[in-house]
Amino acid sequence: MALLERVTTLIKANVNDLIDKAENPEKLVKQLLLDMQNQFMQVKTQVAIAIADQHLLEKKQHENLDAQKDWVRKAELALEKNQEDLARVALERSLTYENAAHNFAQQIEDQSHQVQLLRDALHKLEQKMTETKAKADLLVAQHRRARLAIRSGTTALKDFESDAAFDRLRLKVSESEALGLGHNAVGEPGPEQRLAALERADQVERLLADLRTKTAQQTR
Repeated sequence: MALLERVTTLIKANVNDLIDKAENPEKLVKQLLLDMQNQFMQVKTQVAIAIADQHLLEKKQHENLDAQKDWVRKAELALEKNQEDLARVALERSLTYENAAHNFAQQIEDQSHQVQLLRDALHKLEQKMTETKAKADLLVAQHRRARLAIRSGTTALKDFESDAAFDRLRLKVSESEALGLGHNAVGEPGPEQRLAALERADQVERLLADLRTKTAQQTR
């Protein structure tokens, strides 16, 4: 079906790529949404027609089934009246309607499949329309910024390089200051470091005194 092929093409369309390649993104988005809306209405109409056709087929099937049962009853009546020839004719007629009902059943199955395809396409197209509407403004804005960035790319790049060089210089100065402070700290210990050194020296002296006492006791 050509309609389903067109709908499938719209559903699979990559809106981002289309906008990126478009000369006029706003116009393209409007046209795309218009095409989707038109196809949506066509599919919706086809769904209604397909469902109506299915109901008609089901009605025809029921009519043939009723006719088949009616001819079977006639055959039973003829047989009760000892009219075998009439019973035979009635049964032949019943088979004709039974076969017709079977053919309608196959058509109903095919039609039901077609209805489901159309419903699925309608649902997917509706989702695509909703998604496209939701991000259309955002995509167009992004496209405008991208085009602006391309046009002003040289200036922007120079500004970026200038800012980057300044940041590197500032970082280098900060590192130098930190390194200088580190050297100063190593050259001139602070109060905390000096107190810690005194405590360590005192501890060593106590350990040494304990060792002397122990050695003196062992030599006596």
